[in-house]
Amino acid sequence: MSMATNKTKLSPTKASLITRDLMKLSKPTGNIYEAIVLIGKRSNQLSNTLKDELSNKLSDFATTVDNLEEVFENREQIEISKHYERMPKPTVIATEEFLDDELEVVRPQEEDDLEV
Repeated sequence: MSMATNKTKLSPTKASLITRDLMKLSKPTGNIYEAIVLIGKRSNQLSNTLKDELSNKLSDFATTVDNLEEVFENREQIEISKHYERMPKPTVIATEEFLDDELEVVRPQEEDDLEV
């Protein structure tokens, strides 16, 4: 199963720990296990995207020379890192997208469907 990417509208102040109703969570798929797998896959997609973004931003600061400018650059690195730490966790974003029907689920065809 794969899912299309989607931008989120969550505020960075949303809590990472939220109690969820399992019936509401399993309603879109009819199966709680499938719902958890879908949320997990989307969460991994988001996590990889955020990791790549952060790595790209921090790679601009990579130097092999020690100098006084490095102190200022370290402050910028710290601010960038703090920004990403304050963002909602990928699992929270993925769960919200799932519950808001913002994910497109693409299922592989069954073997019976493939026969001509």
